[in-house]
Amino acid sequence: MVTTTTRPIFWKEKERLDGKIVDCLTVILRTKGCSWDSCYMCGYTRESYPATEKELIEQIDLAIKENVEVVKVFTSGSFFDDREIPRNARVHLRERIQELGVKKLIVESRPEFIDEEKLRDFLNINLEVGIGLETASDEIRNLCINKGFTFEDFKRVANILRKEGFRVKCYLLLKPPFLSEKEAIDDALRSISAVKNICDIVSLNLTNVQKGTLVEKMWHSKLYRPPWLWSAVEVLKKSHGITEVVSDPVAAGKIRGPHNCGKCDIRVAEAIRKYSLTQDLTAFENLHCECLKKWEKALELESYSRVPLFP
Repeated sequence: MVTTTTRPIFWKEKERLDGKIVDCLTVILRTKGCSWDSCYMCGYTRESYPATEKELIEQIDLAIKENVEVVKVFTSGSFFDDREIPRNARVHLRERIQELGVKKLIVESRPEFIDEEKLRDFLNINLEVGIGLETASDEIRNLCINKGFTFEDFKRVANILRKEGFRVKCYLLLKPPFLSEKEAIDDALRSISAVKNICDIVSLNLTNVQKGTLVEKMWHSKLYRPPWLWSAVEVLKKSHGITEVVSDPVAAGKIRGPHNCGKCDIRVAEAIRKYSLTQDLTAFENLHCECLKKWEKALELESYSRVPLFP
């Protein structure tokens, strides 16, 4: 029986499918958590629960009950990690979405858990797999994120997925710790160019301050500030036409999340979400705030100061 502890989190939102905006069900399953659990910015394993295979199947049945065009299934770690999601639970999920006529399934996984054998269970599914590459720079991924795999690992698995007919979503992280605001923008743009022919879509994830992480310790010591929302707008505008790039600024406007001055945060975050759904640059028209000058000054000086100049 699903209890308060084992209950999945799920909600409806909008998602792009074949260039159209459709209904999407997003599901977060309670699992044992990420096997790696060492990234400097991630605190998701604090919300993990050692769910049994039976409990996972019950979570799936509780969350996925009706026909929507797209279903996203996330966990505290990797969908293809047998320790976290046993094969029987994955197969049950596939059967569930087939019964309901779901047109697309989106999951995420670290590359070391993805292989041809596991993918065979989804050969008749329109599957998109998100992989948290975070940056195309092995140096930044190793020293600033501690991700535990290389760009070559990502490319190898992306090739396997596309060879089997599946879509690849590349997660890139805007502003890992130890990078200035301008360095973060430049790294994101370089990374988008580097992955444009390897993946089908890029998701630009804006760093937020999660509990129990190195990023939180730096934030408490005033050595880290989450990215400005203006930085996300800059990356999306400059990468337009290179490949499809989307972004959902989680915790936008909060002190622990990506934010500007507080006055314009909601408006700018909504523009980012609108652009992500439409891929139309007019979403950013008429965006202005006095804090743009502070953001520009941060870009100019923080690569020298090495500490955030504005809260």
